[in-house]
Amino acid sequence: MIRYALTRLTLLVVGLFVASALIFFTLRVLPGDVAQLIGGTQASPAQVEAIRLKLGLNEPLLAQYASWMGGVLRGDLGNSMLNNASVSAELLQKAQVTVPLGLMSLTVALLFAIPLGVLSAMQRGRTGGTVISFASQTLAAVPVVWAGMMLILVFAIWLGWFPTTGFPRQGWDDPWAAFRALILPALTIGIIEGAMLLRFVRSASLQAIGQDYVRTAAAKGLTRNQALIRHGLPNVGLSIVTVLGLQIAGLIVGSVIIEQLFTLPGIGRMLVTDVGNRDLIKVQGELLVLTGFILVIGFLVDLFHRVIDPRQRESA
Repeated sequence: MIRYALTRLTLLVVGLFVASALIFFTLRVLPGDVAQLIGGTQASPAQVEAIRLKLGLNEPLLAQYASWMGGVLRGDLGNSMLNNASVSAELLQKAQVTVPLGLMSLTVALLFAIPLGVLSAMQRGRTGGTVISFASQTLAAVPVVWAGMMLILVFAIWLGWFPTTGFPRQGWDDPWAAFRALILPALTIGIIEGAMLLRFVRSASLQAIGQDYVRTAAAKGLTRNQALIRHGLPNVGLSIVTVLGLQIAGLIVGSVIIEQLFTLPGIGRMLVTDVGNRDLIKVQGELLVLTGFILVIGFLVDLFHRVIDPRQRESA
């Protein structure tokens, strides 16, 4: 197990280095001049050149990349090209919105998908199962922006239960206000992602119903539903965890869109703003952190499989 974990950890580190190189050099081929953007339209060529020298933009790309990676290895993602603010400090600040939003969205998705997915499998061929299956397919096809707008219209404007947009200036110093500001965004992401996960849970549950061990348990006196819950679901859990790891990447993409829609000061909204401003240092730091998060999730899913699946341990 230790050898497997070290191997996976090595691949994780290599993947991060490859991702950092792709992010850095891809951003450098984008059109536009950062120095000209910072200097403004009235800046003379000499002033623009001075800005380029100050930012090190005249150095070879490999030298710029080595300098940036040296800072990353020390935990320093650099400073913004536009306002010289620390990228690491700003990411930590924005994460206070994005991380709780992601956790709330994931909770909504799980509470929505697992029980309804299992129930849909149990009710296969009946009205209840057909309704759940149709609803999940419909919700999975709904654009997340449209779903968010509908939730704002109903629960914020018509009913007035939640704020329409924004996040309290005092942040989590006022926990209830901060929590209320994230409820609608979390429901928007969680329901759409949960609808996709529900379809997989239903499919995996239907497959488990047909397994020999479930039929054997039913033959010993359990009902089909009891056999599925007691013996089928623990075996389905492995595949659900795998898909859930992929769904977390979807949550990240959804948060970028939803933070724009609900004007939440999170990492997703900051990333969109920085791309528009062509603040390369901030953008590459933000993309590296998001990529690293996804790679870490994949690493943890692999370890989880190794721990709870005896077949993988035996094959080793």
